[in-house]
Amino acid sequence: MAGKKYDMAVKNIDRSKRYDLEDALRLVGTYKVASFDETVEMAVRLNVDPRQADQNVRGTVVLPNGTGKIARVLVLAKGEKEKEARDAGADFVGGEDLVKKIQEENWLDFDRVIATPDIMGAVGRIGKILGPRGLMPNPRVGTVTFDVVKAVQEVKAGKVDYRVDKAGVVHARIGKSSFGEQKLAENAHALLASIMRAKPASAKGNYIKSIAVSSTMGPGIRVDAASTTKVASAA
Repeated sequence: MAGKKYDMAVKNIDRSKRYDLEDALRLVGTYKVASFDETVEMAVRLNVDPRQADQNVRGTVVLPNGTGKIARVLVLAKGEKEKEARDAGADFVGGEDLVKKIQEENWLDFDRVIATPDIMGAVGRIGKILGPRGLMPNPRVGTVTFDVVKAVQEVKAGKVDYRVDKAGVVHARIGKSSFGEQKLAENAHALLASIMRAKPASAKGNYIKSIAVSSTMGPGIRVDAASTTKVASAA
């Protein structure tokens, strides 16, 4: 059944057209392929060379309407910061004990990891476990900090990390199909505005080359990048 729905969606999308963002998101919501509430993702192709350290674009953005998923947050900290993390709503809080559990049991029942700087020495021991899964805390994206309250609240509110891949593309979720085009568009513009602010000084020419949106099981829909980035710039 999913195959027939996918084929029908593809037939009703003009693959040669660059849609306005709102129209593209409306189509994503119209052509439901799966029976569950699918995640909507945006793919942004950048005119950068990720092999160059100064063009390895990455950043964070708190989506105004969240992602539709409440992340399970692990905070690794010491002393008073553990209490602060619990009070802020972290799902798991600990120190060396949880580092050991991850190391020995390969425990990974969480979606994001926040750590205070004073425990990063211990966290380094599990870098080979967390790193490949995109879970390693990093000060550049605000997940290595003593302000654990703010960090936990931002993640729970819908903070998204993004990073350009080897092909020069940023992939990031912008919500659920059930959000509707308006909320998805608001999230999309927030993401694009953040990516544009992260433009490397060494990047030349047309920074954002192309944009596409898709649902978990649905086909990609190309977006008019020029008009969309213009709106995002004004936001």
